[in-house]
Amino acid sequence: MNVVQENVMRGGLSARAPGDTDQHGRWRRGRVVATRAVNNIDQDVRLNRALWVLGERMAGLLGLAA
Repeated sequence: MNVVQENVMRGGLSARAPGDTDQHGRWRRGRVVATRAVNNIDQDVRLNRALWVLGERMAGLLGLAA
């Protein structure tokens, strides 16, 4: 989870959005999207809290909860 947190905070992660068909039925690839770095302390705290909750839920699903 630390690696996930560091990468999300730094930003710059990229992925291709899902493709779709246009009005003529032709397939169009999705555009490339990238994340931006977190610079605001409020966003930082909110993101860390959300990652913590996600980690707890994953641990619960795997039976690793303390």
